[in-house]
Amino acid sequence: MNGLPPPDPEAEIHRLARELESAEAYEMRLRQLIVDVRDMLADGQPARALSMLNDALRTIDDQTDVVAPHDPKRPPG
Repeated sequence: MNGLPPPDPEAEIHRLARELESAEAYEMRLRQLIVDVRDMLADGQPARALSMLNDALRTIDDQTDVVAPHDPKRPPG
């Protein structure tokens, strides 16, 4: 046993619901970015599209906690 008290089911449901809402919002932002990049390419602005994709990659790198929350108490591996 890990010595932690069992989680409150109601609190866990709320936490998971917030996490799901956050993930859905993140997905919507990425989908919108794809549309915007496609529009930039269609307008003949590949440099702007590339810049937008580079910004998106930085955002994705900064948002890894959206997909896999970090627990500092959890051992690696």
